[in-house]
Amino acid sequence: MLLFLSTFINKIDKKGRVSVPAQFRAVLRVEEFQGIIAYPSFINPCIEAAGMNRMEKITEIIEGLDPFSEEKDAFATAILGDSHQLSFDGEGRIILPEVLMQNSELTDRALFIGKGKNFEIWKPEKFEIYSKQAKEFAFKQRNKLT
Repeated sequence: MLLFLSTFINKIDKKGRVSVPAQFRAVLRVEEFQGIIAYPSFINPCIEAAGMNRMEKITEIIEGLDPFSEEKDAFATAILGDSHQLSFDGEGRIILPEVLMQNSELTDRALFIGKGKNFEIWKPEKFEIYSKQAKEFAFKQRNKLT
């Protein structure tokens, strides 16, 4: 299984274009759609992103819920309704939609962090604060990984 791993910081140009790290593009190369699916995170001030295959699995989970439930409608609206299909250009860049940039407060730089089956795009300064808290929490919870 190919995974999104590591952390990278890339520049965002005035048109909202940013290069997706080569290591992440390598994970996505096996997919039919050459690009990413991006949507606002539910829990952090960042963008969550994945390949189309991952989004298809998430959609299957949503479709498996009671078709008339508030839960299904909420997940479909929050994830699928706010998702953006972003194709790579010839240089491996995507154009970040303004709404995603505003929600995550991105301006001139984007931090990409791999999280296994998906990755996140952060404002570097916000990630620095979150990362410290996450590492402290993980340290306290480390026995759950044994």
